[in-house]
Amino acid sequence: MSIPQSGGGPIERHEQMAEYLAEGCKPKSEWRIGTEHEKFGYCKDTLNPLPYDGPRSILAMLEGLRDRYGWSPVTEADKLIGLTKDGANVSLEPGGQLELSGAPLETIHQTCDEVNAHLREVKSIADEIGVGFIGLGAAPHWSHADMPVMPKGRYKLMTDYMDRVGTMGKTMMYRTCTVQVNLDFGSEADMVQKLRVALALQPVATALFANSPFLEGKPNNHKSWRSRVWRDLDADRTGMLPFVFEDGFGFERWVDYALDVPMYFVYRDGKYIDALGQSFRDFLQGKLPALPGETPTLSDWADHLTTIFPEARIKKFIEMRGADGGPWRRLCALPAFWVGLMYDQSALDAAWDLAKGMDAETRQALRIAASEQALDGRVGKYALSDLAREAVAISEQGLKSRAKSGQDGLVPNEVHFLDALKESLETGQTPADELLARYHSDWNGDASKVFGDYSY
Repeated sequence: MSIPQSGGGPIERHEQMAEYLAEGCKPKSEWRIGTEHEKFGYCKDTLNPLPYDGPRSILAMLEGLRDRYGWSPVTEADKLIGLTKDGANVSLEPGGQLELSGAPLETIHQTCDEVNAHLREVKSIADEIGVGFIGLGAAPHWSHADMPVMPKGRYKLMTDYMDRVGTMGKTMMYRTCTVQVNLDFGSEADMVQKLRVALALQPVATALFANSPFLEGKPNNHKSWRSRVWRDLDADRTGMLPFVFEDGFGFERWVDYALDVPMYFVYRDGKYIDALGQSFRDFLQGKLPALPGETPTLSDWADHLTTIFPEARIKKFIEMRGADGGPWRRLCALPAFWVGLMYDQSALDAAWDLAKGMDAETRQALRIAASEQALDGRVGKYALSDLAREAVAISEQGLKSRAKSGQDGLVPNEVHFLDALKESLETGQTPADELLARYHSDWNGDASKVFGDYSY
């Protein structure tokens, strides 16, 4: 989850909020790729999640990365809660999941090199202190009571609020992991087309990357339990956003939507002030109960935008949010999949042709089918396996057209980063299917075996 944002000074005109989003418009030559991924840390001997501090802990990991690899510290209330270096940052999810938010990079080759370097650094520190890390969409056998709590004010407020607005908010916070990619847009019209494709095809990504079939040690009847969790988190700030597909959608309509999402907090002087359930519209009028008489800044607006959690969202870029965390190769496959669809106009048009016939009910039903059955899901005439096959083929053509070479020109394009997805399409097996097969065979019903066989 996000760190405090730097958006700008006072909001003096309503239009500034849409203008803030529009500032993200960039010429195609400046479009970049920002990959984020989360992973669970655990003690190798006990398989328990890592506490915040102690000899085997999140703090020990952060200090090791800081001291050995030159990361700069990020603190809150004198606690080390993150790291920054070269445009990237390492941050903590509520239950201690370690997240890399990558720098904005030009090619998948570069973003994959970044992922690989980060995982090597993490492993070098982790091995020395008896710690492991694993990429899964949901914790395989830990209960909520097992999970530590990270010392971040934002998370304390959110935890207190979650049970008021849904049934699975704390599960999302403490026991799930994702991989996502952040991509640019060139204009408002480009943003609209990309966001529509992103939302409509997010179930395809959920299906291809499904990797959370266990809950508290048992199969949970879903291939992506993480996706299931998001459906009962908080209806005000999640979902497939049917209004995005309505005529006239643009930056102003997103502002209207965001203003109707209840607030979590206001960040002031290094502290999170409780504004749970309060209205940003009231804030604009100086009527926020948490800060009576005070009006917001663009930094407050930027912070508020980070508390909105639909399947795809816009800030000054678009975030693709539908995929489970997973094994090493798929951390590079996720950005490759979306870059191929989004960064070549012919591919983007073809992706929209694939999605534009779906109505809101179909898109929502596909989201549910993806979480339950992954590539085996079907809604009416739409089989997720067929949609995925077509989407991956479009992405492949888009990556070929981009022709971004790697390894000093020895690799002509980025297509090979899709290989893990092509294997799933050929076999019909997602990571979740593989885990379930192992659970029912050589693991003898012991989901904790996943740590020994699938850790980084």
